[in-house]
Amino acid sequence: MLHCLELLERKRMDTAQEAVLLIKPNEDIIVPLAVGEPPALMSALPSHKTLKGNRLFQMLSLRPVIDAEPSKLKIISMFLNKDERRGFYEKELDLLPNHFSDVPSILEEMAKEIVIMATVSPMDKDGYFSLGTNCDYIYPLIKKAKKIILEVNNEMPYTFGENRVHITEIDGFIENHVSLPVTPDIPLRKEDKIIGETVAQMINNGDTLQIGFGAIPNAIMNYLKDHRDLTIFTEMLPDKVVELFEAGAISNLNNPLQKGSMTATFAFGTKKLYDFMHNNNQVQMFPVNKTNDSRVISQIEQLVTINATIEVDFLGQCNSESIGGKSYSSTGGQGDFGIGARMARSGKGIICLHSTAKNGTISKIVPALAKGGLVTTSKNDVDYVVTEYGVARLRGKTIRERVESLIQIAHPNFREELTLEAEKLGYR
Repeated sequence: MLHCLELLERKRMDTAQEAVLLIKPNEDIIVPLAVGEPPALMSALPSHKTLKGNRLFQMLSLRPVIDAEPSKLKIISMFLNKDERRGFYEKELDLLPNHFSDVPSILEEMAKEIVIMATVSPMDKDGYFSLGTNCDYIYPLIKKAKKIILEVNNEMPYTFGENRVHITEIDGFIENHVSLPVTPDIPLRKEDKIIGETVAQMINNGDTLQIGFGAIPNAIMNYLKDHRDLTIFTEMLPDKVVELFEAGAISNLNNPLQKGSMTATFAFGTKKLYDFMHNNNQVQMFPVNKTNDSRVISQIEQLVTINATIEVDFLGQCNSESIGGKSYSSTGGQGDFGIGARMARSGKGIICLHSTAKNGTISKIVPALAKGGLVTTSKNDVDYVVTEYGVARLRGKTIRERVESLIQIAHPNFREELTLEAEKLGYR
């Protein structure tokens, strides 16, 4: 312990501006996604005058795009948020397509001279910092990194799993004790509640769930409190799992990575979730190349994966990442879990969406995806599609059978028009 404390003092740095000077030209900087992104270190990067040929890899960033000349710092996003979306079309950053599970191997292959920057919990008695809300693609790269710079935050929960960094592995750290980012409060619409109750009825006691954040997932979890022996095996741990755990709905008995514990690769919620995670052995964080590995997922019996999409066409293709042919987000783990659920024994892959958009003026069940629309879940992997008008089981159905099922769960105002389009395409 004494040696660790000595190292702690030796590697302590006074300011974020001083810490980022450890980064040399042509080195690639990688930060965790969302809550794990180190705010002070990120804010200090533009002050680094000698950056040249550096690249910054980020994912679902919760901050504005860094203002830097591309020749000095090229920013590459792996999942667009609101600011990154704007920045992509204004050529302030580029977008790297990926399945979430592949990000560690992609970065290991393409990144050079890796510098990791991350927010962590304070060091424990054995010299370990915890990545807290995160593990994602960062932990698999720890051993590959040339340098590791940490931002220690008392607010970051200390969590368990495969997400710790030892004092001997790091090159420097700063302290920045600030509140962690939290998810916004999303009011539930009537459609969300209907979809939530419908999907909850498709979930059985003893099922293993992959579910995330948003109005529809929140609505679903509201209806699961009377279920029993549910297991949480997911990529993102949301707030609502705390309520389910406290209601006795979750036992995690079927978790393939850590029996008796819920597992995720990152968490994003409110202080309630972060407090629940702190020093809680029933929450385990694992790298995304484990949580999202379709080969692991496929071995889970009674798996239910729940994801959202933007539009579904007559073939069953789900576009979850573009609007009007322009990139809106990215693939994330939807492909990983869609493939895994398809191969899992008694697995269910559920895709949810409202039947309309723009105040009911646009149908989200469409004859064909918009020009330039991106296919996130292929017609061969799609299973169930749910709107507020019901459930369409597409797996094992022909094209014409799919068309009939999808029209039945479209908004009634668009069913006649969709039927006519289906006839024109020869699908009826």
